[in-house]
Amino acid sequence: MLQVERWPNLTDPVLVYAFRGWIDAGLAGGGTVDALIDQMDAAEQFAGIDLTDLLDLQQVRPVVHLVDGGLREIEWPTVEIWCGHLGRDLVVVRGPEPSIKWPSFAATIVELANRARVADAVALGGMPALTTHRRPVPVLATAASRSLAQELGTLRDDYAGATGLNTVVQHSLGVAGIRSAALWAQVPQYVAGSASPPAVRAMLGQLAARYHMTPELGALERRAAAYRDRVEEGLAERPDVRSIVDQLDRQLDERGPAGGVEELPKDLPSGDELATEIEQFLRSQGDQ
Repeated sequence: MLQVERWPNLTDPVLVYAFRGWIDAGLAGGGTVDALIDQMDAAEQFAGIDLTDLLDLQQVRPVVHLVDGGLREIEWPTVEIWCGHLGRDLVVVRGPEPSIKWPSFAATIVELANRARVADAVALGGMPALTTHRRPVPVLATAASRSLAQELGTLRDDYAGATGLNTVVQHSLGVAGIRSAALWAQVPQYVAGSASPPAVRAMLGQLAARYHMTPELGALERRAAAYRDRVEEGLAERPDVRSIVDQLDRQLDERGPAGGVEELPKDLPSGDELATEIEQFLRSQGDQ
C-alpha cells in the first residue's frame, strides 16, 4: 500500500497521525495534524497510501478539479505522509479512515514507522464530552503498554466498545514494540460537530509538553477566544439553550475537578437538540 517518493533522513522522529472518520469531535485530531504540517520547517509530503480500493467511494467521494483548458482532473482519496521539523523531527499522517482491510492498513503504518526509525507514536482524536466551552478542554490519553500509561498521567479508562482506526493502529504499533499512545480532546458535545480551535490549542499544548514539540500557539489562542465569543453570541439568542450550558457549569463546579456529569438535565433540551441549535449558529457565522 505504501508509496514512497524518497525516504527522508530523520533523527528520532515521533509519528503523529489522525484519520477523518469515527471519531474526531471538534475536528480535534484532524485540525491538530493540519496545524503541525502548516507550522513544520521544511515540511514535505514524501509518501502516501492510495485508498481507491479501500474506501466506500459513495461515502468518501473523489474530487474533481478544473485544469488548463477547462479539462477535468480527478483527485482520488489518499492518506498523506509528511515529514518536517517542529522542535524535533516529525512524521505526520493524515487522511480519511479506510472502509476495509484495517489490519493490512495498520501493518502498513507499522512498516512506515519501522522504516523511519520511529520510537514514539501518538494518535490524535476528539471525543464528545459533558463539559462546556467555557472551560479548558481536557485531554485524556490511552496507551498500548502499562509502563507508558503510567507516564502519561490522565488516562481515559471509562470506555470499552466499538472503536476506530486510530485505536487499531495504536495497538498494532504497540505490538511492534513502538511506544504508542493516543490523545483525546474532550469536546463539549453540543459543539462536537464543528471545528473547535480550543480543542486544537489544547492538543498542541499536550504535544509540546509530552513530546518536546515547539508549535506557535498565539494565533490559535486568538482563534479560540473568538470561537468562545461566537458560541456565547449564539447562546444569547436562545436563552433556553443557554440554560443547559449554565446548568452543566453548575454541576461541574459541584462535582469538583475529579467529578463529571453523567447526563444532561432531563427537563432541558437533549444533547442532540442542543448541538443542532449551536452548530447551526456557528455554521451561519463561518470560521472567523
